[in-house]
Amino acid sequence: MHAIRVASAALLGVTALTFSAPAAVAKGDNNITPFGFSVQPSTIAAGGQVTLLLERDHGGCKGSATVTSAVFDTITIPSHRSRATAVIDWDAKPGAAYQVTFTCDGVSGSTSLTIAGGRPVGPTPEPLHPGRGVQAGEGGSLAGFDLKEIGMGAALIAGSIGAAYRLSRRRSGEDGA
Repeated sequence: MHAIRVASAALLGVTALTFSAPAAVAKGDNNITPFGFSVQPSTIAAGGQVTLLLERDHGGCKGSATVTSAVFDTITIPSHRSRATAVIDWDAKPGAAYQVTFTCDGVSGSTSLTIAGGRPVGPTPEPLHPGRGVQAGEGGSLAGFDLKEIGMGAALIAGSIGAAYRLSRRRSGEDGA
């Protein structure tokens, strides 16, 4: 009996570990790098300046890093630095998302950069204005109930309490006999 419980617990544990695999591994994401990287802000207007951040704390990127994108010139981050800035081209398409690729020590990873300033597609929605306010004031009190409904509710509650008491007394008497 003890072996069945141990085997069940082990099988449950293995199943939990299998289903808790990281999402990047599960979907086959090839954007995993030994170093962290980001573009801040991730949404910018054309002509704006972004900061390119490279996390070197864990030793995943020891040499110089190259950052490329179609929306700014190629930037090289020296090995003793962790950040650089880039100016977005003025001809960047508003609303478009561009890929920014970080390459260091032969490993590449990418993230996206969105250009702000796009117009919404379709007409601009207008808020609806109701003709009048909300009717309030009755609350959850006795408004709308009459004496007959209140009496019927009280009778149902009293009947259910009485039936529960009777059933509990009958069952306890059967156990003792």
